[in-house]
Amino acid sequence: MSPRDLLGLVLNLEILDRYGGRLLDGLLVTIELVAVSVTLGFALGLGLALARLSAHPLLSGLARFYIAFFRGTPLLVQLFLVYYGAGQFHASLEAIGLWGLFREAFFCAVFTFTLNTAAYQAEILRGAIASLPAGQVEAAAALGLGRLSTLRHVVLPQAMAVALRPLGSELILMIKASAVASLVTVVDLMGATRFVFARSFDLSVYLYAAVMYLVLVEIIRRSWAAMEQRLTRHLTRV
Repeated sequence: MSPRDLLGLVLNLEILDRYGGRLLDGLLVTIELVAVSVTLGFALGLGLALARLSAHPLLSGLARFYIAFFRGTPLLVQLFLVYYGAGQFHASLEAIGLWGLFREAFFCAVFTFTLNTAAYQAEILRGAIASLPAGQVEAAAALGLGRLSTLRHVVLPQAMAVALRPLGSELILMIKASAVASLVTVVDLMGATRFVFARSFDLSVYLYAAVMYLVLVEIIRRSWAAMEQRLTRHLTRV
């Protein structure tokens, strides 16, 4: 068999021509799923990070438990608990008007991914905030800034510079982990790939999916690196 024939077996262009649009639609769903989850997760994670650093033992303890649970259990288990578990509370969710959301696989995936990534982002933000010198807060207090103003204008801008790179890594990990959403009927990139394979029985479709994930991750990695370099350029000046 010639190298050209072998390449033709590995890369079935007919599959790409026939189902490429479906794969692109799945990729858009993956991007939407991850973008919404990571954005909401950041907001929740910031609250958890502040609670984790709180001097109030109950607040700090609850945040610690939340983070330990979602970081210590598999994402797939969490997704199944939400997707299949919501049906156990059908009547209660319908009574408060939320069943319309939880019966949708996409919403269940967003909800689960948000809770999961919030735990990881909370630890990233907590570590970044804790790494700042205590003198920064003391100086802000000496200038008469309130706690909220100190957090907004002094603590968070510096903490974000420290947390930027690990937050980018978390975003990339969520993109790859999002493939589990296909197991609860979300037609993301992996869900579309499984559909195409079920119709064609051609393994090359998984190769195309892998390349699409790789390209997406590489675009985000390069974009994030450029943004990090731009936002932290003042820190590298001599």
